[in-house]
Amino acid sequence: MTALEKRGGVFEHLDPRTLSVAGGTTWTGPDFVINREVGHYRALYAASALECVGVTVVNTAAATHVSGDKWHTSAALLKAGLPTPATSLALTSDAALKALDELGYPAVIKPLVGSWGRLVTKVTDREVATAVLEHIEALPSPQAHIVYLQALVGKADRDIRVVVVGGEPLGATHRRGDEWRTNVARGAVSELCPLTDEITDLATRAAAAVGADIAGVDLIEDEEGRLTVLEVNDRVEFRGFQSAHPEVDVADRIVDLLLARAAS
Repeated sequence: MTALEKRGGVFEHLDPRTLSVAGGTTWTGPDFVINREVGHYRALYAASALECVGVTVVNTAAATHVSGDKWHTSAALLKAGLPTPATSLALTSDAALKALDELGYPAVIKPLVGSWGRLVTKVTDREVATAVLEHIEALPSPQAHIVYLQALVGKADRDIRVVVVGGEPLGATHRRGDEWRTNVARGAVSELCPLTDEITDLATRAAAAVGADIAGVDLIEDEEGRLTVLEVNDRVEFRGFQSAHPEVDVADRIVDLLLARAAS
């Protein structure tokens, strides 16, 4: 909003906590909206409801649906032919144990929806996996019982975050932490990472695969130096990225995209 004010943009803040949209009626609010709601489900249904009454939303409800769910993201990346860690989806805990035997240990169990590395669990053997899956079975949400599994990529203590706006990578950072999860929200530090041709290509294709105009693409490098796409974030936070790239005004680049789209 500060970036819009600096550019003289006229806008209205729609607070998701007070927003309601009546389907099949005439919408009297803004006809172009950027969706920055943090919570996945509120972001998804806000975008869907606003699109229902003719509003253009960035990112779209379809992009939020795909990138906000780890399995849908993996499926989109695989369909686009992008390299990604070996991944399985199991519909029961018993099926998950069998899938883990095939994936091999160590592996990672992740919730389908979530951010900041919360509830992402590294399992080192079948005994640990069984204990984790018992806790998953006790969760109240039926969706939580669908188990997303991924091979643990052997790596250094860092991954790569690329911010993509309008199909253009703005830069890349290494996120380095003291533990195997390298989320800035968990204390990881962002450091400058050269934006190579390979990183540019993978990030651009990954954002396009999920349909996101604004995206944070996470890449990981295996022990042989090969890059794979880990996930795509449709409502990317960029505090860490901005600290590593003071020469790039991320918010202003997003405003460039919004003003161009709103005028078209």
